[in-house]
Amino acid sequence: MTPTTDTPIHLVLITGMSGSGKSVALTALEDVGFYCVDNLPPELLESFIELEQSHQAPRVAIAMDVRSAASLPGLPRRLAQLQQHASRPVHLTTVFLDATTETLVRRFSETRRLHPLSLKQAHDQHRALTDAIEHERELLAELREQALVLDTSLIRPTRLRSQIKDLLGATQAPLTLVFESFAYKRGIPMDADFVFDVRMLPNPHYEPELKALSGLDAPVAAYLAAQPEVVQMEQQITGFLGHWLPLMLRDHRSYVTVAIGCTGGQHRSVYLVEQLASAFAAEWSTRVRHREDDNWPGPASQAAELN
Repeated sequence: MTPTTDTPIHLVLITGMSGSGKSVALTALEDVGFYCVDNLPPELLESFIELEQSHQAPRVAIAMDVRSAASLPGLPRRLAQLQQHASRPVHLTTVFLDATTETLVRRFSETRRLHPLSLKQAHDQHRALTDAIEHERELLAELREQALVLDTSLIRPTRLRSQIKDLLGATQAPLTLVFESFAYKRGIPMDADFVFDVRMLPNPHYEPELKALSGLDAPVAAYLAAQPEVVQMEQQITGFLGHWLPLMLRDHRSYVTVAIGCTGGQHRSVYLVEQLASAFAAEWSTRVRHREDDNWPGPASQAAELN
């Protein structure tokens, strides 16, 4: 169907920390039909969108980052003006890719690339890189507050591509709930809005017949569903989210990430993420992420890897 002057243009802004995977995300969007532009100066945003609107482009993705540092402070204002005054409605989604400083330092060291804010003449290059990353965080702080944040510290490029495609398929919903399981031994996800610790619940890891399975497998699900503490935890999280989500929607939130953590990110957190996503799916758009599933040894993870 040919877009009309009343058809919204779907604009995705990819931003975030240098080395966090923006080029991977942009490639993923290009694969699903977005017209993609990397490192567009913010000053050209309005004229570029006007051009694409005249071409009746339905989906456009733009990457902007600290390479345009001098223009970044005015970007939120430009985005607001664009949505108010564009000749065709603009449906905007801002995605901010983040990673821990330790991860970013390692990535730059492995690729031997220079950070955009690094000083070539610095005597201590490691310190210079760390300082550049922290300065970049300060410059991008306002954009991060207004965006969907994805923590890429512990995920592979192939997983990031699939997450980008999956999440942006839900952008028409008023509010999307992302439920994510994780292992505390590998750190709390940086992109979480709410974090629930379920390490105090009965652990299938200590049941020999369940140890190699995951929360996606029926025997583990049956075991956990029979535990009163697990049922109580699920009910309390459901009640908490059910109370506060309407208020977050009223505050114009588009995405809310709920992270559920256990020791290994394999049994309890995975089960509860699946249960919660199913419970909220009737009223909200929901997405599920299992951060540690590449490390599960059992049948469910093997099937997921094949698919």
